[in-house]
Amino acid sequence: MGRLGPVRVDPPGIRFDDLPPIDAVLLTHNHYDHLDAVTTRRLHAAHCPRFITPLGNDVLLRRIAPGVEVTAGDWGDSFDLAGLMVTICPAHHWSARTGFDRRMALWGGFIVKNAAATVYVAGDTGYGNGAIFRAIAADHGPPTLAVLPIGAYEPRWFMKAQHVDPSEAVAIMQDCRAASAIGVHWGSFQLTDEAREAPPQALAAALTTANIDPARFPAFRPGDIWT
Repeated sequence: MGRLGPVRVDPPGIRFDDLPPIDAVLLTHNHYDHLDAVTTRRLHAAHCPRFITPLGNDVLLRRIAPGVEVTAGDWGDSFDLAGLMVTICPAHHWSARTGFDRRMALWGGFIVKNAAATVYVAGDTGYGNGAIFRAIAADHGPPTLAVLPIGAYEPRWFMKAQHVDPSEAVAIMQDCRAASAIGVHWGSFQLTDEAREAPPQALAAALTTANIDPARFPAFRPGDIWT
């Protein structure tokens, strides 16, 4: 652990100064591996993006980066983003920055949609009974792409309610009927007990079991490019 939050074990895939112009940031929740104060201030200073986030995180963002543009909403709320419709959707997770603010800010995922495509960003989530993922297809149509977590899942007795494992990520892909998926939330931080290389290996096995072409659900390393 660092002074506050986990320490990276894999560097970012692109240097900060090489980032293209950033218009918006979708912030799923306030855990330190998702919301880093120094990076947030740098993004605000260099790009002045609009942050879209579940309720309560706006207070923290304004404290971290005074003057930041923030739009906060509840599950089901939608916002126009330069012709894209962004909807905040449920996740099975929690929030906290300290030992005294657990669940005081909301967490969630996002649907980003226009006439051509639908992208589902699940955020950190457990699987539950799968209902929230089946609702994605029912409410928004099957996603063109689902961005799904595959790491930070061991030990299962402790992590199951808050982090899916790779086999459950495959079940989410099937539940929401996504055409393709990308496996994320692995490799950058050593958060839990599984080995760093375990998530993509377990994903490959789960895809084989489900008879899904692995090309439909890759798990890239930082800096990899998919076209």
